[in-house]
Amino acid sequence: MSDPLVPPEETPPAEGSTAEAHQERADGGVWEHPAFWLWLIVAGALLVGAFFIARIFGL
Repeated sequence: MSDPLVPPEETPPAEGSTAEAHQERADGGVWEHPAFWLWLIVAGALLVGAFFIARIFGL
């Protein structure tokens, strides 16, 4: 006899699993303060843009 099919939205039961559920840690590190990285990218873009504007008016 074949195994019963499991609907696509359900996870089939695992056999012989010894792992217990554990609390996942929150993602930290570089992604903990995304506003800082966004500000750093915008500030760098503004500095590069200011450099080219200064070159145009410096001619």
